[in-house]
Amino acid sequence: MGPSPHVRNPPVASTAEPARAAITVLSPRPGISHPGRTRAVEVYLAQLVTRQALNTLRAGASRREEYVGPWLPEPLLLADGDASSDVVLTESVSMGMLVVLETLTPIERAVFVLREVFGFDYDEIASATGKSIDTVCQTARRARNHVQARRKRYGPVDTARTAAVTERFITAATTGDMEGLLSMLAPDITWTTDSGGKVTALPELVILGAERVGAILMAVFRYAQRRPQVRIETVNCNSQPALACYIGDKLEALLVFDIADDRIINGYGIRNPDKLSALGIPRAISRTETPTT
Repeated sequence: MGPSPHVRNPPVASTAEPARAAITVLSPRPGISHPGRTRAVEVYLAQLVTRQALNTLRAGASRREEYVGPWLPEPLLLADGDASSDVVLTESVSMGMLVVLETLTPIERAVFVLREVFGFDYDEIASATGKSIDTVCQTARRARNHVQARRKRYGPVDTARTAAVTERFITAATTGDMEGLLSMLAPDITWTTDSGGKVTALPELVILGAERVGAILMAVFRYAQRRPQVRIETVNCNSQPALACYIGDKLEALLVFDIADDRIINGYGIRNPDKLSALGIPRAISRTETPTT
């Protein structure tokens, strides 16, 4: 059995958005996790939380059928440096991976996270999900193939290189260096904006291609530079650098980058105020047994 999951100050799975439910799919309540916990207790806790998370994911899927425009997972503001030393956990909570996980069924997603992130055995996953071992094995294989087919990068994340690319992006965008900006965008980059229909957003919520995405981003930064009340800060979101855009003290947007081979392959703009409210509290995530105080 792999590392025991533990989330310090985890969200309540019954009320959290599905993105946070994925992160807490195996997370015991605060104070339960401790080094002396038996294997049987681990599996029991996994069963309780997995089934709670599955209910949340299924309820979220029905709500998204009525959602206005593209739907992105709720962003996760992390404590500085949190999870950066755990390459598997870092990738599993990245926005790019969460977007891919949203294309899985709830049971495929639960099995994938249990197996690939937390290293549970197939029999333990069967117990946690209420499925047969054969069904779990088939589901795990199907989910793994699905993720690998849609994820250009699935493996260790170099957080230092990701931060360096983000800094170069900011420099290019704020100095008007379009050539430099385009050099950091993958030719087939996709930019997706999630406003939920609640605020104004870009005329096109899904933009394809480096030149079109670069032009829009450059225009956004020029707009920000002309207005002294606008400020842009770098934050640690979903285990990767992201840009938080404020007007005065109000958070208006979050820009998240999916980076591979020193290029931005996907970009995500979150404008929905309900999702931005999740950034009010930094969270800490871990797969260790270290209890909190």
